[in-house]
Amino acid sequence: MIKDYEQFKEAVFKLSTIDLNAYKERQMKRRLDSLIRKNGFQGYDNYVTALKTDKNVYEEFITYMTINVSEFFRNKAQWDVLEKNIFPYLFERFGKNITIWSAACSTGDEPYSLAMVLSKFMPLSNIKIIATDIDQQILSKAKVGLYNEKAIAGVPEEFKKQYFTQVGRSYKINDNLKKCIEFKQHDLLKDSYPKNCDLIVCRNVLIYFTEEAKDKIYTRFNQSLKKDGILFVGSTEQIIQSHRYNFLSDYTFFYKKAGEISR
Repeated sequence: MIKDYEQFKEAVFKLSTIDLNAYKERQMKRRLDSLIRKNGFQGYDNYVTALKTDKNVYEEFITYMTINVSEFFRNKAQWDVLEKNIFPYLFERFGKNITIWSAACSTGDEPYSLAMVLSKFMPLSNIKIIATDIDQQILSKAKVGLYNEKAIAGVPEEFKKQYFTQVGRSYKINDNLKKCIEFKQHDLLKDSYPKNCDLIVCRNVLIYFTEEAKDKIYTRFNQSLKKDGILFVGSTEQIIQSHRYNFLSDYTFFYKKAGEISR
């Protein structure tokens, strides 16, 4: 019998290996309680039973609790810095054959945006981006690459014409752009990280994690980057005391790896 949130977290971990202890409890519990009420379940115990027996309920839970909110070119001014300052720096430092990881990529808006910007500097055939998320269902949507008009509102017109095809009331990503992205399932808290990255993009995700979880993730991002590589974070995620992770603030929301973490 599951009576409270603590027992619910244990049950979810056994069922999915998602550790809800790493997420801010007030935000997560509020989302969870809303989901349970919406579906008419009577408390945690009945809901866990449904998670174990109903695939649709389970998939909805994973999608809802992993907070998939994304959009193309979110916070446009930061993408301008990426294009005008960060990419030229990376090319000068590492050459154009760079390794890019879009972490917690959600529905694919971010890695596709990255590929579009990179296409200004090189042919699509030379662009390779690793894009990961914990939610397999969301990754499936990302691979399809079909978006509504609202989702692509921030896409510059030149890219809309070049990389999207209208399908009814939706817009589909060009297949050549899709080939630039390798989508993989990945848990930031427990899976191994890609090595020797030149750029890691992880935006508007860590705000939901506890300080302990963020400490672990920033440490592992440092280990994943090459020296002088760049971490690009969201507009609400400036890293307090970034020197603790051997990151230097390069531009606002962009952090350069100064060296390995000694602690």
